[in-house]
Amino acid sequence: MSEYTILRKNDESTNGQIKIVDEDRLCYIVESTSKGAHGLRTISKALLKEYIEYFKKKPDASANDARNDLSGLTSIDKFEYGYTSTLALMAKMALGYEKIIYNSSEITYNNSYSHQIIFYGAPGTGKSYTINEATRNESVIRTTFHPDSDYSTFVGTYKPTTIQVTMRDVSGHKIIENGKEIKEDRIIYEFVNQAFLQAYIQAWKFYAQTASEAEPQKQYLIIEEINRGNCAQIFGDLFQLLDRNDAGFSDYPIYTDNDMRKQLLKAFEGLSIPQAEKINDLYGRNVTEQVLKGEILLLPDNLYIWATMNTSDQSLFPVDSAFKRRWEWKYMPIGKGYDESGNELSWNICIGTSKYSWWSFLEKINLQISSTTNSEDKKLGFFFCKTNNGCISAETFVGKVIFYLWNDVFKDYGFDGTIFKDTDGGTLSFDKFYKAGQNGKAIVQNDKVELFLNNLNVDTIYNDIEEDLEKNDNEEIDNNGNSRLKVLFPDGSLVVGKTRFDVYINAIKKIGVEQIAPIIKNLKYSRLGCPMISPNKYEEIENNTQGYSYVEANGFYFIKGMNGKTMRNILTTISNELNLNLKVEY
Repeated sequence: MSEYTILRKNDESTNGQIKIVDEDRLCYIVESTSKGAHGLRTISKALLKEYIEYFKKKPDASANDARNDLSGLTSIDKFEYGYTSTLALMAKMALGYEKIIYNSSEITYNNSYSHQIIFYGAPGTGKSYTINEATRNESVIRTTFHPDSDYSTFVGTYKPTTIQVTMRDVSGHKIIENGKEIKEDRIIYEFVNQAFLQAYIQAWKFYAQTASEAEPQKQYLIIEEINRGNCAQIFGDLFQLLDRNDAGFSDYPIYTDNDMRKQLLKAFEGLSIPQAEKINDLYGRNVTEQVLKGEILLLPDNLYIWATMNTSDQSLFPVDSAFKRRWEWKYMPIGKGYDESGNELSWNICIGTSKYSWWSFLEKINLQISSTTNSEDKKLGFFFCKTNNGCISAETFVGKVIFYLWNDVFKDYGFDGTIFKDTDGGTLSFDKFYKAGQNGKAIVQNDKVELFLNNLNVDTIYNDIEEDLEKNDNEEIDNNGNSRLKVLFPDGSLVVGKTRFDVYINAIKKIGVEQIAPIIKNLKYSRLGCPMISPNKYEEIENNTQGYSYVEANGFYFIKGMNGKTMRNILTTISNELNLNLKVEY
């Protein structure tokens, strides 16, 4: 890529449509005003590079042209293309097609919408991560709401605390032993600042430390899971402070009670505000003096209150519309994950020696969730699980993902779909993912996990050839001299054989190759890049040295030489696609 201007914080377009208000390694936070809409947008730097390359080649193209030409041709989440007008203008600024205005002399960040933001979306979409990245190297105070949260736990209250005092005798004289005063612990009650007051006091202290023509340091108050608490009860009269004026200060200060006034007066003792005149001019009276005396609460423009909300949570206390209007709402869509360098994360579900694509699983299960619940709220985001070197273990997958799906998503809708079919034709209930081991320890059943993933048709990642070489050394014959791969049809007929492949091919013949032909494209399994079942032979199989060969049946060619697990999975997929209700045992 040729040289272009790197956009920085405070860069602004000449038409006033966009202004970069913050940035980190991955994203820009952009204040956008377009067609009457005003708000903050998070713009991926990787996506902006694609737009820069596009407009370098096509400088006269429109924003819609860029969206149409680039959408679907990139690994970056397609939802971000909804910001195409902003991206196009930023790309033209970087290329010099549009002039950049750099506002380095601004004292106050003029954006009332950005001071209170709720980042909302499905679990695992990176809400907290986005906040962490945006507030890196900033002063942050964090709290979490829950059903027992109230005004006192959020703002401040009297709490018992222990102090040491000198012991005295009945006459009131100090007790001295060996030349030292004897101390004892005594419980007293003191007013203790909680998250809100801690952030509020620190924000004004930053103002006191700032010269009259400089911008004070930002103070962030981060509220996790804001909808899990009763916001009306928790905020109380602070609700009024959330209305901000154009300068970012509270429109309507509120008066404090005696206890809070004493606490604030003590906290602000000896402080002065160099920018007092400018702030007082906003109100026509000496509000800074009232703030420092603790007489009023007034949110300064350097205090940001950001929150997260999982839309999947069954909130005990719905957020009312009046409260909602005081916040800007930023939706976090479901998309692929990226590391700090902007590289796509290739996470896998690791079940024994098999690996399944985490992203493929998310795509498949989210479609099921959407069609079953008719809602986006219960879907899973990319960061729903933590990994160990990119692998989600079977224990983590069952303990977190399967548990969530069975207990929070599908419980109220039933388990009648094909993805919940067990090998015996019954339902794959949650308890089947475990068995009791020694001392009652729960052991994850990998075969049931793989069955569920294969029912979903999740893409496999493991090395097929190595798996085949490892698993084909032993046919694993049962006591009757038959392979342990068996297929039971609904009519009661059982397909068995001396080898796994005999069972596999005979079961397919019984089903009817002509029935399978229309769904061949849905069978994701392959060897050496060739489909397992095809109407034509492939040279790679004909000339291979890995032990694969073709067996012809009814005009179709079947690859022979794969492991028993793959044969089982193919038969299970065929059964699910055709609703055959086969019981495939292996």
